[in-house]
Amino acid sequence: MLTISGKALGRKKPLFADFSVAPPPGIRGDDGITLRQLIEHVVREEVAAFKRRQHDRLALRVLSAREIVEGAERGKIDSGSSEIEPQEVDVEDAVGTALEAFEDGLYLVVIDGQDHRELDRQVFLDSESRVTFIRLTLLAGG
Repeated sequence: MLTISGKALGRKKPLFADFSVAPPPGIRGDDGITLRQLIEHVVREEVAAFKRRQHDRLALRVLSAREIVEGAERGKIDSGSSEIEPQEVDVEDAVGTALEAFEDGLYLVVIDGQDHRELDRQVFLDSESRVTFIRLTLLAGG
């Protein structure tokens, strides 16, 4: 599994908790893919995971005594099934936005400690690669 992490320049705290995705299909050993294909794969996987989490939250579930106590300590006991409409996400728009943000220099991609700056250049992964998205901080002023 690929480990995905997110950082922002100038911040110690990560942007989000690390998560894992399966490598893109057909990638083995010395096979490479383009950085564009990797970003597309990660975005598609995360959109699918987001949709699964939304679906799971719609189901009403029985809470254990421990979950009730923990929820009370946090100030909110949630058993799912909120009345909020699920958020629609167009996967093609999400992919396009991610690629445009990369091209605009809003983030970098580091794979196993090496930064990659060209979308159409090949990158090489193994089954335990770490892919880090680093959000760049825009400077205020002129």
